[in-house]
Amino acid sequence: MADEFDSSGNVTAEELRLLIERAERLEEEKKGISDDIKDVFAEAKARGYDPKQIRKIMVIRKKRREEYQEEEAILHTYMTALGMI
Repeated sequence: MADEFDSSGNVTAEELRLLIERAERLEEEKKGISDDIKDVFAEAKARGYDPKQIRKIMVIRKKRREEYQEEEAILHTYMTALGMI
């Protein structure tokens, strides 16, 4: 195999090809995982769960408790000011 760089310091075609192929494999894996996630939400919906609410719970679970509580308090304040609650 040739050196990774040619005499001018540029990457070789082989290195570039390997990087592209690696990114392509990862894109395929990402698509597969995305399809699996869609299947989970379809199953949840078929069992009577609301996928939108499940997604909201997933977002909330990623946050610290204090961060979520602060966001909810601000939302409650705004909704109260608008007469929504």
